[in-house]
Amino acid sequence: MILASIVVDDEPLAVELMAGYVRKTPFLELKGAYYSAAEAFEALKDGNADLLFCDIQMPGLNGMELARMLPERTRVIFTTAYSSYAVEGYRVNALDYLVKPVSYTDFLESASKALKWFEITGKDSAQERKPGALSAIFVKTDYRLLRLELDDIMYIEGLKDYVRIWLRDRQEPVLSLMSMKALEEQLPEDRFVRVHRSYIIQPSAMSYIERGRVVFGKVRVPVSDTYRQELQDFLEKHSILLQTK
Repeated sequence: MILASIVVDDEPLAVELMAGYVRKTPFLELKGAYYSAAEAFEALKDGNADLLFCDIQMPGLNGMELARMLPERTRVIFTTAYSSYAVEGYRVNALDYLVKPVSYTDFLESASKALKWFEITGKDSAQERKPGALSAIFVKTDYRLLRLELDDIMYIEGLKDYVRIWLRDRQEPVLSLMSMKALEEQLPEDRFVRVHRSYIIQPSAMSYIERGRVVFGKVRVPVSDTYRQELQDFLEKHSILLQTK
């Protein structure tokens, strides 16, 4: 079994050291090395990594916060200079806790523990399992990462420097400082379609189409000429039958 591994630490020398340890360990494969938890999260969110070697004290999103957002199958080994975090680390199901400076002997012992955990629990590694359907995305809002279930998203409105994400059963949109293009790249193509330079919709959530607009309750989202055929093709491809007016 080969465990797909990611390293994250805000200290370049620590990243270089841990990445080197991963490369020299036969049952580990380095999938990425990052200098911030936010960068690492982008690589981790799809569940394509088995093991995360993660520092705790980092600016912005710290290691503990990142660990709480990991996909269920991804396990973490913390690396930090402060042993006082050990108890909190086990609260987020950390497999082990390495105190800096980390020797290769200690690293190998922890990595072997992780391998044994995957073998005993019968969990497939990232290389052995098939990717599952994406059910949620994370967006940054109010200095935190917020999990949004795809089923709850009706449509997305793009403004100059940020987006508004409109959800079912919620009066106010979720605001996120990101581009429409960046968000569109996160969304599965079989569920969302662009209908206007400023709008992306989830067709399964709309009520009907009326005079070149898609209707969500009392809200009408325009469909531009540029994207009209794209919407029609999407509806036909996914056999979505809607009332039109």
